[in-house]
Amino acid sequence: MNAVAAPGSMRIGKSALYIAGSALLFLTQGLGMNLASANLAQVQGSLSATSVEAAWLAAAYMAPNVSLSAALVKIRAQYGLRRFAEIGIVGFVIASLMNVFVSDLHSAVVVRFISGIAAAPMSTLGFLYMLEAFPPARKLTVALALALTCTTLAAPMTRLISPELIEIGQWHGLYTLEMALALIALPIIYLLPLTPVPHAKVIQRADILSYLLLAVGFGCVAVVLVMGRLYWWFEAPWLGMLLALSVVTLTAVVLIELNREQPLIDIRWLASREIVHFAAVLLIFRLVASEQSAIATNFYQLLGLQYDQLATLYWIILASSLGGGLLCAALMKPGHADAVHVVALGMLAAGAYMDSHATSLTRPEQMYVSQALVAAGTALFLPPAMARGFTAALAKGPSYILSFIVVFLFTQSIGGLMGSAAFGTFVTLREKFHANILAEQIVLSNPLVAQRIGQLSGAYAKAIVDRALLNGEGVALLGQTITREANILAYNDAFLLAAIIALFALAVLLIQIAVKQLARHDPDIVPAATS
Repeated sequence: MNAVAAPGSMRIGKSALYIAGSALLFLTQGLGMNLASANLAQVQGSLSATSVEAAWLAAAYMAPNVSLSAALVKIRAQYGLRRFAEIGIVGFVIASLMNVFVSDLHSAVVVRFISGIAAAPMSTLGFLYMLEAFPPARKLTVALALALTCTTLAAPMTRLISPELIEIGQWHGLYTLEMALALIALPIIYLLPLTPVPHAKVIQRADILSYLLLAVGFGCVAVVLVMGRLYWWFEAPWLGMLLALSVVTLTAVVLIELNREQPLIDIRWLASREIVHFAAVLLIFRLVASEQSAIATNFYQLLGLQYDQLATLYWIILASSLGGGLLCAALMKPGHADAVHVVALGMLAAGAYMDSHATSLTRPEQMYVSQALVAAGTALFLPPAMARGFTAALAKGPSYILSFIVVFLFTQSIGGLMGSAAFGTFVTLREKFHANILAEQIVLSNPLVAQRIGQLSGAYAKAIVDRALLNGEGVALLGQTITREANILAYNDAFLLAAIIALFALAVLLIQIAVKQLARHDPDIVPAATS
């Protein structure tokens, strides 16, 4: 009896080690990506940079990172998982150590660019280690759900641990943790090997040219999406030049791949109706999921809330993401994807709508439920969608997996940047609109306005004797109040827009489910319903 139980317990223990290793790899990569972008306002002083200049740190990281996973698929297939894992983790450790030598903005940008390259294998290794822990029957269900859940945990954890790290040593304090995690992950790669797969010579010379063009195109798009809102879209000519270069290079990739017998990316399959629909679904999801990272986080900064005031909220977000991922893992069965998506979109829409009623008196306590809904909905939505797309790629053959990964990469990396850029631009435009409306109502002959100016200027009455100067201070303070309220109204509009997009996606999904149900009873309606 004990002899039979021992191998089973050993397998469980080994699986637990692989799951823990996967979680550590995801956490190491996620913290490395988020620590700088989440603390730009705190570290820009130590780097002698303005807020706009500090944003180049995020752009430098994302420029190479958004496309590298596409190249790593073939590199892994040709040179083997073992060598891929060892070189990948060593490269990440070296990139982490380089943060110690950062002394100014220029060196930080260079190191962040190198870190973006080195971090690309880490997320791939995280997926592979999670898949290694489960039998084949559960790799595209439980394993996939847990792996994607791990990708959502780094963002709230970054907000929780950043204050202490910044107090230790600003930039160097932040990335000392990344270096420590990378050194912990290093022996894991050597002590927990992945199951080897047969090597095959799959890299062709034309692949190198196609990838370089793809990397330039995606990199230019990433830089434009990160920096466009800060320099403003039509004010900086170099933004248009980068966008034009991306169009040229990506068009060249399409032309080259269409004329190859063994393309790096199957463009015809990517242009099929099924994959276009899949990409559109993921893009809409990333846009709605940006409510938490691109709108809510900036709203807290507008209110002047510090990390210690938001700690409980981020703990709730972390717990909700984990709970949503575990629930998704339990529900990941054939035929459940549509039901899971309905629940997820409903939660996203409800959470965003609840946030759209914020005021200047709103505090984290009023957003606990709404942000928990958004976090759980985000964790629920992605695994079934990815499993469906991955299954479609496998059905076509192993060569289509890379094309699927490019689609997934584009929708998640570029899609996330698009969400941040779109909502950030929307908030800026709506703030100007609301500021003009509010300013039109501020007339000094209005007794209420005069009374408010008097109340605001009263704080300076003991320091300023001149009545005109005192009145000017009151007007300036009223102007600041108008700007703050206009920003709050703009963020409410952004929350409401996210809710509307989620409801629209939910309505389309319900219509598709209804069509499928009707098609089971009357197959003749399928062409009309899907045309």
